Amino acid sequence: MSSQTSPTYSSSMFSSLQRVIIKHPKDAFINQTNLSDNWQKFNYIEVPNFQDSIIEFNEFLTILEKHVPNIDYLPHSDQVGMDSIYTHDPVKFTKYGAIILRSGKELRQPEAEIYKEYLELNGIPIVGELTGDALADGGDLVWLDDRTLAVGLGYRTNLEAIKQLSEITKDFVDELIVVQLPHDQGENECLHLMSFISMIDTDLAVVHSRLMPVFFRQLLIKRGITLIEVPNDEYLNLGCNVLALAPRVCVMITGNEVTKKQLIDAGATVYEYKGNEISYKGTGGPTCLTCPVVRN
Repeated sequence: MSSQTSPTYSSSMFSSLQRVIIKHPKDAFINQTNLSDNWQKFNYIEVPNFQDSIIEFNEFLTILEKHVPNIDYLPHSDQVGMDSIYTHDPVKFTKYGAIILRSGKELRQPEAEIYKEYLELNGIPIVGELTGDALADGGDLVWLDDRTLAVGLGYRTNLEAIKQLSEITKDFVDELIVVQLPHDQGENECLHLMSFISMIDTDLAVVHSRLMPVFFRQLLIKRGITLIEVPNDEYLNLGCNVLALAPRVCVMITGNEVTKKQLIDAGATVYEYKGNEISYKGTGGPTCLTCPVVRN
C-alpha cells in the first residue's frame, strides 16, 4: 500500500471535485459503424447517434470545466468497448489512491488493466487490486463519509470482492456496510447501489426508495441524511443518478423536473445536460461518466 501520511485522493461522493478522469465518445464509441455493430452486445437500450453523443458530451464537459480544475482523458484502446465511456466503474478511489476493480460484466473486465497502466503512467498510487474470483463495479461502492463505505452486493459485485475490499480498506475504513441489491430487471441489466442513491452533501441524498433495503434507508435517516425521493418515471430517466461537483452543487440529465425542484428547494445548485445518447441509452448517468480522483 502507498504511504498513508498525506491523503490527497477521493473518499467522498460530494466534496469539491478537483480532478476527474473521463473518456470522450470519440475514444469510447469510435464512430457510428462501431456503435451500430456493438450496441446490442453491450445491452444498450438503442443504438446511440455518434454525432449527437459528441454534442451531448461537450455540453456535459462545459459544466465540468467550470467546476473541476483538472480533467484527465482516458485514451482510446482497442482492448475495450463502448462501455468504457463510463469511467466510474473500473476503479474506486480512496483517500490514499485507487483500488483496481474487476467488473461483474465480462465485456468490461479488460478495462481494469487499461486503468492500471494509465494510473501507473501518471504516478497515481494504487492501494489494492481485486484478484481471483472477486468481481466489483465502482457503481456499487458509495462513500457515506470518508470512513464509511457502503457496498452493493448484487450481479456486478460479489462476496469475494467485498471480502477483499474489506481487507484493502481496513486501515482507513471504520465501517463497511453491505447492501444487498434486488433482482430488479434481471442479471443483464445494470443495477448498481448508485442506481438508487446519489450523495449530494453530508446530509442530503437523492434516492429511489422502492429499490432500497429497509435497513439501509433507516440507516441513512438515522445518520441525519435528508432523502430526496425520485418518482418512478424520473428514475427510469436516470433521475437518481446525480453527480455532486461540490456540496449541494450538482449535475443531472434534463427531463427530471420533480427531482430537480426538490434539489433546488434543498438549497442545491443544479446543472443539466441532455444525456439521451451518452447516458440514457447506456443507462449511465453523470456519475458513471466520471471517475473522481481528487475531492477537496
